[in-house]
Order: sequence, then C-alpha cells, then structure tokens
Amino acid sequence: MESLHYLLMKSNAMLSRRILSGAGKLGLTPGQPKVLEFLLHHGESDQKTIAAYCEIEPATVGSILLRMEEGGLILRRQKAGNRRSLYVSLTEKGLDAANRMTDVFCSAETSAAEGPTAEETDRLRELLDKLCVTMQSQSEGKKKET
Repeated sequence: MESLHYLLMKSNAMLSRRILSGAGKLGLTPGQPKVLEFLLHHGESDQKTIAAYCEIEPATVGSILLRMEEGGLILRRQKAGNRRSLYVSLTEKGLDAANRMTDVFCSAETSAAEGPTAEETDRLRELLDKLCVTMQSQSEGKKKET
C-alpha cells in the first residue's frame, strides 16, 4: 500500500481537479469555490478569518476577493469602529454561485464515495477531521515557539 502522504495528496489532487472543472464551468477561478462555501455557511466575515479557514495566504485571499468583488460575487466594506478590517459578504449573484458550487461539491463527493460503504465514508471523514485537528494544533504550537 502507498504511503499516507501520497494517498492524501493523490486523492486531494483528483478531487480538486473534478471540483475545479465544475467551478470553471461556472466561471469561477481556483480559490473562489472555497471562499463562496465559507461565506455561504458562515455569513459575513473578515478577510483574515476567511484566509485562515480556507488555508489561503492572506495576500492571496486579497487577490481572490478582488476578482470576486469585480465579478459581483461579494461586497467588501468596513464596519464602524473597525477601520482596519474589511468585511466580506455574498451578493445575490454570489449566493447563486455558492449554491451552484454546493451542487458541484456534492457531485464530486458522491462520485468519490461510490466505492466505500456509507459507514466507511463516515469513518474516513472522522479520521480526516482528527488528522486536521492534530496538524492544526501542531502548527499552532510551532507558531507559539517562534
């Protein structure tokens, strides 16, 4: 059997290709689908939170958001009392794109889960979540050391 890192990278690459193909058909560029999904589920948020949740570098999320704003998918604005942070929310066009992206995500997941049983898929989700929590806590621990 292949190594864990190889299997994670390969499965991620295969799933990403399928999702990005669907996103491209909707006129979206890489990075935009996960931002749309985040805003759909979490509502208005600041750029720093979006970058952290989506695992995107802050400078990169700024350029992604600029393209999304130019495309009419989001609005960015300052809130009273907080002039340093820009808050991002979906427009009607963005909400429509986010809902259509949800269909793309669901289709990709359904296709990926054709082989394993429902129980195996649930167990895989649990294990991946545990892996993410472990790696996140290790990453935060290293940040505190520096």
